[in-house]
Amino acid sequence: MKDPRIIVALDFSDRQQAIEFSRKVTPDQCRLKVGKELFTSAGPALVEELVNYGYDIFLDLKFHDIPNTVMKASSAAAKLGVWMLNVHALGGAAMMQAAREGIEIVAQRPFLIAVTVLTSMSARDLQDLGIATPLPKIVDQLARNAISNGLDGVVCSAQEAPVLRASVGDAALLVTPGIRPDWASADDQQRIVTPQQAIADGASYLVIGRPITQHDNPAQALEMISASIS
Repeated sequence: MKDPRIIVALDFSDRQQAIEFSRKVTPDQCRLKVGKELFTSAGPALVEELVNYGYDIFLDLKFHDIPNTVMKASSAAAKLGVWMLNVHALGGAAMMQAAREGIEIVAQRPFLIAVTVLTSMSARDLQDLGIATPLPKIVDQLARNAISNGLDGVVCSAQEAPVLRASVGDAALLVTPGIRPDWASADDQQRIVTPQQAIADGASYLVIGRPITQHDNPAQALEMISASIS
């Protein structure tokens, strides 16, 4: 069975767009990420529909709440048949442990990963929240906390991957957004990494959106990226 390392971000506003895209590629080529906008618009039914088409789904809802609520939300996600889901590491040890408990209800549980610090946040943003610790140190500490509390890995910037790989070990999953092939437009991304570099730096899976979803031939785009990292 193939283990595609590309997760396509379905940054669409409604079900129809997502389904149309899913018909242009195959589960052997990629996995799919459903985020907050699409999930709010189309709901759990879309996730189940994509799962039934054979796709592995990364449900990117970044749960962050009291432990009992996160446990129940994680259970609900696991029942949808998702391949991966995430929580905020800032929710703390009890919340992460509760999320892990919540996904154990299914025979083949999904991967559970944590967001450390959102890539949109700067050191100044953290200082405004009263957090004086340097940003790289916070990211590293949160990643280690996630692994020590039973999570499978973290979402991280590809630029953080080499340091985190050394810190959390080879078994942890590092899921990296902000990836742009060298033939694609940078769009609004300021700090980008190519697929080849991200894999070389220790990334496990690459989250890629517009270079694939807005390509004239998404399947061809996937093949070019896959060839570059194989």
